[in-house]
Amino acid sequence: MEVDGETAKIDYKMQDGKMHLVYSEVPFNIRGQGIGKILVEKTFEKLTTEGYQAVAVCGYIKSVAKGSEEWNEIIG
Repeated sequence: MEVDGETAKIDYKMQDGKMHLVYSEVPFNIRGQGIGKILVEKTFEKLTTEGYQAVAVCGYIKSVAKGSEEWNEIIG
């Protein structure tokens, strides 16, 4: 996700037919603006729309999933 010329991203790997979300990163210059949460939620929306099953490996991604009833049930 591009924000002010910086790239926030989520790294993943496919394993056993599921997308494992292993790492999220927001560049230092744009931290503290809620961009990480927006990035994770947009990722969850896209995965759901495209029919992927996902597993949150990254601690931050797990916390966003657990903080929402909607995502807690969808993201393992």
